[in-house]
Amino acid sequence: MEQYTAASDRYSLMPCRRSGKSGVILPQVSLGLWHNFGSVDSFDNARKMLRYAFDLGIFHFDLANNYGPEPGSAEENFGKIFTADLKKHRDELLISTKAGFRMWEGPYGEWGSRKNLVASCDQSLKRMQLDYVDIFYHHRPDPETPVEESMQALDYIVRSGRALYVGISNYSTEDAAKAFAILRELKTPGVIYQGCFNMLRRYHEDNGMFDMLSETGIGAICFSPLAQGVLSTKYLTGIPADSRAVRNHFLKTDSITPELRQKVAALNEIALARSQSLAQMALSWILSRKGVTSVLIGASKCEQIAECAQAPEKCTFTEDEYKQIDHIVLK
Repeated sequence: MEQYTAASDRYSLMPCRRSGKSGVILPQVSLGLWHNFGSVDSFDNARKMLRYAFDLGIFHFDLANNYGPEPGSAEENFGKIFTADLKKHRDELLISTKAGFRMWEGPYGEWGSRKNLVASCDQSLKRMQLDYVDIFYHHRPDPETPVEESMQALDYIVRSGRALYVGISNYSTEDAAKAFAILRELKTPGVIYQGCFNMLRRYHEDNGMFDMLSETGIGAICFSPLAQGVLSTKYLTGIPADSRAVRNHFLKTDSITPELRQKVAALNEIALARSQSLAQMALSWILSRKGVTSVLIGASKCEQIAECAQAPEKCTFTEDEYKQIDHIVLK
């Protein structure tokens, strides 16, 4: 396999941002292992993508205990690749994982009890062959367990040395504000919120999430920035047999409607006028929003990572471009 880029060159390739008012600094483009790193995927391709991303200055890798499929297998594969290729760079890397979705049988196999979160963290560390993770997230709010218990569990995970920082994901603005307030009272470094956000799905912006995070000094990292590949040219002329719309139950083929394709084609024209691909513009648009620290991309090949890594180069939009995009998406 190819040798690593010299460190001095690697870290000049990807601009970074601070997560709120914390000491956490992230590349503007981070790599998520939600898809294409599990037991059903090519291990060699996963290894190649991780090494390639790191060579481009992408030093943040994001996982969760249920990523695969099979659940847990993305962490296991990451652990093998980390041990073989990246262990000597551990102090240069920022590695995150999460817990909250179902992983095992019984009442403690999911959600947000102290028992589930601590056990999940221990299992994740074992699978990834790590002594600690940099960020440990509660992956989703628990409607039954008091948020105080979930946040106290995150506090314990930090104080016990299992994680350096903690975050939350998929919370509403109101619940997130409450959770971060509890973490502040506990003097626990709750530094980041992870949520779904893209041109087509603006819930967190419309409901004041980014405003709340900015006011409280918390960073934001956005997953599904390309709406599962919809905000690319992949579906403009049809649905490829190997696409997520075919393989992944989170994106249905019948959701790729003629109306949606028409919007995507119009957005692509704006991107071309900006000398960007549509995927690059979609990422740049998110990075231009208030309070966003990083975008979390998925990839199935190195070429996609290379394309996305160029997005931070053009994060400035004119007012006319913003209006054109809004007119297309919101009409």
